[in-house]
Amino acid sequence: MSLVEYRKKRNFAVTPEPQPGPVHPRSSHPRSKGEPPQFVVQKHQASHLHYDLRLEIDGVLKSWAVPKGPSLDPEIKRLAVQTEDHPLEYATFEGKIPQGEYGAGEMIVWDRGQWRPKQDAGKSLTQGRIEFTLEGEKLSGRFILIRTRPSSSGKFQWLLKKLDDESARPESSGIVTEEHMDSVLSGNSLKTRQTKPVKKTKTKIS
Repeated sequence: MSLVEYRKKRNFAVTPEPQPGPVHPRSSHPRSKGEPPQFVVQKHQASHLHYDLRLEIDGVLKSWAVPKGPSLDPEIKRLAVQTEDHPLEYATFEGKIPQGEYGAGEMIVWDRGQWRPKQDAGKSLTQGRIEFTLEGEKLSGRFILIRTRPSSSGKFQWLLKKLDDESARPESSGIVTEEHMDSVLSGNSLKTRQTKPVKKTKTKIS
């Protein structure tokens, strides 16, 4: 429930990312009155394109970087690397993180909505197995996150998998990240910025 690492990695005088406010557990948080916790998936063009899955648990957004993005195919398992907790304010963040800053690159809100853990979310997180239902604009139905092992960087690796239900479908019938590429907030897409090399021309001296 600590946002120390989030703060430590960011210079808020430079990055447009939100500064965290006070952390409230759901029992005392103003937006928790009868509302299910929120989730967000942010599409992030950093050094490599990936998707950040964030689930609201105990007053923060628990976060996983999913390199290939979520899938609706129950036969496909996606690597999900756990990253630092993010503040709830981050759920609506879109923008460009400047070069030289942690996570530099563009980010959009690819999907958002509510999520419902099958069991207590905090305990499931500690146990390394979270089964849940998403109610988003692009993702819906039952999913599971399973912790596997720490990576060489010390971050825990998990597997994200769609469970077989009425919202599941094989990728042969369509890949959700390719069918729906834009932001659910602004309608924007990530801009592909390619810097073309400048051709040097020789100056003729007459």
